[in-house]
Amino acid sequence: MLTCRNLPFMPLGLALAGALLITACGGKDQPPGPGVGGPGAPAVTVLTLKAESVPVATELPGRTSPYLIAELRPQVTGIVKERLFKEGSEVKAGQVLYQIAPATYRAASDSAHANLARAEANVEAARLKAERYAELVKIEAVSRQDNDEAVAALKQAQADVGSARAALDKANIDLGFTRVTSPITGRIGRSAVTAGALVTANQAEALATVQKLDPIYVDLTQSSAELLRMRRDLESGRLQRAAGNAVPVQLVLEDGSLYGSEGKLAFSEVTVDEGTGSVTLRAVFPNPRGELLPGMYVRARLTQGTQGNAILLPHAAVSRTPRGEGQAMVVNAGNMVEPRIIKTGQSIGDKWVVTEGLVPGDRVIVEGLQKARPGSPVQAQEAGAAAAPAAPAAAPASAK
Repeated sequence: MLTCRNLPFMPLGLALAGALLITACGGKDQPPGPGVGGPGAPAVTVLTLKAESVPVATELPGRTSPYLIAELRPQVTGIVKERLFKEGSEVKAGQVLYQIAPATYRAASDSAHANLARAEANVEAARLKAERYAELVKIEAVSRQDNDEAVAALKQAQADVGSARAALDKANIDLGFTRVTSPITGRIGRSAVTAGALVTANQAEALATVQKLDPIYVDLTQSSAELLRMRRDLESGRLQRAAGNAVPVQLVLEDGSLYGSEGKLAFSEVTVDEGTGSVTLRAVFPNPRGELLPGMYVRARLTQGTQGNAILLPHAAVSRTPRGEGQAMVVNAGNMVEPRIIKTGQSIGDKWVVTEGLVPGDRVIVEGLQKARPGSPVQAQEAGAAAAPAAPAAAPASAK
């Protein structure tokens, strides 16, 4: 029997029944929940790794140094009369750079020349006397002692000529040293003296320095441990030598830019520095425009072989763990995100060479890392593939 006490509950029951009916009828139009590769999973771009052959390069620090260098010092004492060059300019071998007052040395040369002439005249007189005595001694018109003395006098006069000629040569050399010339072709730096300065023979301070900068040397250092490891890799076949055993060198300047010309490795030291445990390598670079100056800090990239079956991974795909280890996000066969700890070697352009942690065929996330969570499902699309067409929008339900 229906009573007034039950009446207030009837509208509530009808409302619940209506709500359940609506839910049951509309359930087939609701999207499915997130699942493996389902519409609710975030979309990411992956790169399927493959093995490649890459050049093995080593980047070493170094400094530039002149190909030739000459410090100019006077070889005679005197007053600098004139400076005949512009500081910082190019000079040629044999070009006169300084003129030291030559008057004293010219007078010494003239005196030596006169002494030579006198010695030559004495030789002529001694020769004639020795010839006469040689004839007279045959008829015993002069004693043998006088003849011997005449021969000795001739030889002494000839020796005096040699001494006088050497003195003249020395005087002329000193006179020539009053003209300080460049021994090499190159660029000259600042001058340490001006006209009117007194300079002395073989003084400690150089008048100026000339440096040949084209080509130019780059002195590099490499640890002996790296050198040993590389030799072992070459012997084992992990590395293959470059063609002709040539070692090309590229230069990275102080501002990070790449030097336009390629150099070649010239030599390597045969001993290891006990203090640093490294060996010195020297490379030669063309420098026609004078961009490289002595003393510049540079980094050199040496291609020392070829590594086969290498795996390259873009820099953007590598992150770091709190411990500083390299990490990449891999999409496994079930379209789930799987973190991998990796080790990287050298950098080639915008990619790392991966040495551990990844194998060919792995799909690594390169875009959308901020949406990928370890253990969560994703929708993976290969890098470079055309984007999947968007699903058409659902048609609005018709009014009943």
